[in-house]
Amino acid sequence: MEKVCYVLWKPEAGTAADFADALLGPVVERIARISRGPLSLLVADAAAEAVAKARIQRTTPAVAGMLSLWLDSVDARGAVEDALAPATARHAGFLVTESVPVENRTHRAPLGQRTPGITMLSLLERPERLSQDEWIRIWHEHHTPLAMEIQCTYLYVRNVVVRPLTPGAPPWAGLVEEGFPTEAVTNPMLWYEAGGSPEKLRENLGRMLASVRAFLDIERVESLPMSEWLLREG
Repeated sequence: MEKVCYVLWKPEAGTAADFADALLGPVVERIARISRGPLSLLVADAAAEAVAKARIQRTTPAVAGMLSLWLDSVDARGAVEDALAPATARHAGFLVTESVPVENRTHRAPLGQRTPGITMLSLLERPERLSQDEWIRIWHEHHTPLAMEIQCTYLYVRNVVVRPLTPGAPPWAGLVEEGFPTEAVTNPMLWYEAGGSPEKLRENLGRMLASVRAFLDIERVESLPMSEWLLREG
């Protein structure tokens, strides 16, 4: 089986809630019949808009969601894209490899209901100064353990892009899903588990910034708050 992620843009008309409703209805029902295994949806709905000041946006219009699914063969993706087309202004598909350094065991909801908390969707480009192997090494072996040490993350999913599947897809090399308690998304003291200490917060922020700069060009990173729906488990 192969994992495919579709980054989504909503139609100009309609609200974020309208977009979420459109996707969570017949669209995902149709895609569920096409795909196998885990199926999840991220959407920038009203709950995500409430923490919009945490957004780092580079593309205009802003990315409004991401659908993650598994297919027996990526060759079958045409039916998925046909299902997405009426509900989206644009979609960019990527064949990815998935790893889950942190599985969500604490912020759970019944299948088909919104996951408590906020999922930050980070869209990463590999800097030209790094080879693919070096980029992966720094990200996976150095940055990931640090993020797990100093952040209050309850979910961490790395989707490394193998290749884009749709024409004109942005040059993203990684699609990262990180779950945080809602109250931490706009409170660095909670996000970085500083325990009320300004000194600890400065230390952790400094360590994180240095780590990010080691494998990314910060001005090219997007990080967008989303709501998650886990629609089917593996």
